[in-house]
Amino acid sequence: MNLFADIRSLVIDSLIALTAEGVLPEGLDFAAVTVEPPRDPAHGDMATNAAMVLAKPAKANPRTIAEALAAKLTADGRIVTAEVAGPGFLNLRLDKGVWGGIVTAALTRGTGFGRSTMGQGKKVNVEYVSANPTGPLHVGHTRGAVFGDALASLLDYAGYDVTREYYINDGGAQVDVLARSVYLRYLEACGQQVEFPDGTYPGDYLVAVGYALAEAYGDALVGKPEEEWLEELRDFSTDAMMHMIRSDLASLGVEMDVFYSEKSLYGTGKIEEALAALDAKGLIYRGVLEPPKGKTPEDWEPREQTLFRSTAHGDDVDRPVQKSDGGWTYFAPDIAYHYDKVQRGYDMLIDVFGADHGGYVKRMKAAVSALSDGQVSLDIKLCQLVRLFKDGEPFKMSKRAGNFVTLSDLVELVGPDVTRFVMLTRKNDAPLDFDFTKVLEQSKDNPVFYVQYANARVNSVLRKAAEAGMDVLGQDTPALQDDAEYQVARKLAEWPRLVEIAARTSEPHRIAFYLYELASDFHGLWNKGNDNPGLRFLQEGNAEASAGKIALIRAVAVVISSGLGILGVAPAEEMR
Repeated sequence: MNLFADIRSLVIDSLIALTAEGVLPEGLDFAAVTVEPPRDPAHGDMATNAAMVLAKPAKANPRTIAEALAAKLTADGRIVTAEVAGPGFLNLRLDKGVWGGIVTAALTRGTGFGRSTMGQGKKVNVEYVSANPTGPLHVGHTRGAVFGDALASLLDYAGYDVTREYYINDGGAQVDVLARSVYLRYLEACGQQVEFPDGTYPGDYLVAVGYALAEAYGDALVGKPEEEWLEELRDFSTDAMMHMIRSDLASLGVEMDVFYSEKSLYGTGKIEEALAALDAKGLIYRGVLEPPKGKTPEDWEPREQTLFRSTAHGDDVDRPVQKSDGGWTYFAPDIAYHYDKVQRGYDMLIDVFGADHGGYVKRMKAAVSALSDGQVSLDIKLCQLVRLFKDGEPFKMSKRAGNFVTLSDLVELVGPDVTRFVMLTRKNDAPLDFDFTKVLEQSKDNPVFYVQYANARVNSVLRKAAEAGMDVLGQDTPALQDDAEYQVARKLAEWPRLVEIAARTSEPHRIAFYLYELASDFHGLWNKGNDNPGLRFLQEGNAEASAGKIALIRAVAVVISSGLGILGVAPAEEMR
């Protein structure tokens, strides 16, 4: 049940009726007509911009349209008043019985309340994390993992067919560096003294890999030339790192549907196939790029390369795909990987990158546009940095990784639920401050606690009701009386609308914000009951009144559980 969509349908039907009556001209486009909560709740329950957006194409005064529309709307039993405001906005007040129906709908449908068919089963691939398999995941990866996972859950909740995917960057030179670093740890495990030269990975996380290698090979590789062990150690080391990464992701509650290896693109003809597809469209050519903008590097020289005409699909400059020496650029396997996604039949692609990949956005969008003839969309979401604090001061932890804070360190300190919720309290493209003190404090200023506390309070009421022998699990329609009760019901009514907005904009942080607002309205009602016994959820000696009031807060718990489920957070049954 999406009350806002229902009322919008009523508005559209009324506009169609006004068109049939000649009040509005034929051929108007109603797509921009909205029904949403008013900015000031004192103005009503809902507001529509219909008269404002139709005035110009209808060549009519917006207030005239609004007044005619108001007369139509108030003929419906759900609309008590429709008041014209300002230049032509229309503020609506709904019959109080509508809000009780929202509670009943939430209890009847349970976690299905708020689910949407907006996605219509369209296939979406969400690629996220995709960290180089050269070490454990760090805090920056954590934010991308949480954001990508919550976005995938949100899209699934909104009716899309979602695939979660991790692209393993195991085809580049960094994996050779990893293999050499593991070999040094292997020599250590065999009792030799070693030094880690610049350009290798000195983190302690490779010690165990070195010992595992020694256990598998004994001293058979000691003193052997690199060409005899490099390829084998690439695979051994990558497998060890991916085992660690999978374990880290599991500790955060992240499970991938697909792990796709970059290495699988090399020597299999897949890169050549993707570039041939672009060539067939006239988008591959031999040419010389202009020098970089700004100060030209001393070592830059014009040279002929194989280029992708990405400017034909919105990029700023054409991009090299093959070097003058015949080797592939970093961009070439990325083109092939996304060509594979297109061929797998996805309707939409979403890539979650770190903020340092901003310069990669236009070229990837151009590639997907070209490969799919504009039929498959690519949305790239950039996750900004996470800054760690404790008591307001920059915080550094002891690090086994060498020079960064790991995902496992973070989860060990505050737990997966706190980590996930806090990572979603800011929009993905805004920097996020993670203060270890604040995220664990029990106060209204800590959104994790505040939302969980609301759910725990509901469960405490249900336990007390059960102890008193009350049956409170019926689908009662509450007899709402106080403004605080209506406010909670109104907020519940916003949930289905909020889900669709968050999914449409790919912004799961909206879910976290909404849950905090719902919790705030619930706690406000709870506190009001401390002063007014008539608002308390358990009415002593009156099981019928108690059941109605408890129905309202059970609906709150249903929506909180659904919202936390999208965020990947387990709802708290009680607070410790």
